[in-house]
Amino acid sequence: MPAAAGRSWRARLEQALLRQWQRPRPGPALWPLLPLQALHVAVLRLRRALYDHGLVRRHPAPRPLIVVGNLVAGGAGKTPTVLALLPLLRALGHRPGVISRGHGRREDPAQPVRLLQADDRAEDVGDEPLLIHLRGQVPVAVGRDRLRAAHALCEAHPELTVLVADDGLQHLRLRPDVSVLVFDDRGCGNGWCLPMGPLREPLPSRLPPRTLVLYSAGVASTAWPGHLGQRTLAGSLPLADWRRGLPARPLRRLMPTAAPEGARSTPNRLWAAAGLARPDRFFEMLRDAGLALERTLALPDHARLQTAPWPEDAELCVLVTEKDAVKLPSAQTGGTRLEVVRLDFDPGPAFGPALAQALQQAQAARAAAATTP
Repeated sequence: MPAAAGRSWRARLEQALLRQWQRPRPGPALWPLLPLQALHVAVLRLRRALYDHGLVRRHPAPRPLIVVGNLVAGGAGKTPTVLALLPLLRALGHRPGVISRGHGRREDPAQPVRLLQADDRAEDVGDEPLLIHLRGQVPVAVGRDRLRAAHALCEAHPELTVLVADDGLQHLRLRPDVSVLVFDDRGCGNGWCLPMGPLREPLPSRLPPRTLVLYSAGVASTAWPGHLGQRTLAGSLPLADWRRGLPARPLRRLMPTAAPEGARSTPNRLWAAAGLARPDRFFEMLRDAGLALERTLALPDHARLQTAPWPEDAELCVLVTEKDAVKLPSAQTGGTRLEVVRLDFDPGPAFGPALAQALQQAQAARAAAATTP
């Protein structure tokens, strides 16, 4: 089966499953998955009980730790949330660092923890950690053992005052001081756990202390009170300029207009490609911004992009996400014009003060624990 056909088949299956998960109750098509769901929940509850009763130890991070995660499988906006946290923490006087599992990276047994450098490849460190490192201008460490990664990062950067764990909610070995629970417009779906529903774990009866709920799509999609975030397209810029850290320019320059004499004309053909958990949201935002897309390419999440999935065409302009841009060396672009679209995320005006208060409470709890015999 050709690779494109395989991706198309998997994408259709994933979309069908997502539609089933969003129904109020699991339909007949999901009933055969009930034994697997029951086994999944039993294993999760046993694992959590081992930690809750102290049979397996939870460890504090070497610095106050903010864990960003979600309860629903797939992308809910965790990486944009991590990037949004960084300036808020700096405004509070903190020097943040980030730890991550580095999903999809090629692991080296001789190097279980890796501190990111600007010239690292996404296939070695993970596309999302590399994006956070480059755009957030922050030290990042990746490793399967996130406790070990946290210690390695703080040893290399003793100036750090707070750590942010990207997608660490289910990593029970590392004890969070503050949790940021991210939901998108899907909420909790049908309320069932994988594979009958989208939940990674059963819903808790109440949220743990110092947990902030953040709705990344701007609407409250669960009954829990939380902060309404807002995603905006900040513009785009050529791939080479994005790598140099230059500011984005308005998207309207890509709309069909009569270009002034001597100026670069707008592209004759406009495509968009995205290797995200939910690429359609990216395409919808581009269309809402007024861009006439000739074609969209929904790529698998964390797609490696070793070969470009679009043709080389001097009249073609392809819009890509920053998550995909980190995997695209300029040498591979050929004659096609590539524009990287910057997506900004604002967690809402009340989120910063709530984060500051939660951090103060966490630091007080740490100080009290340190003085307890």
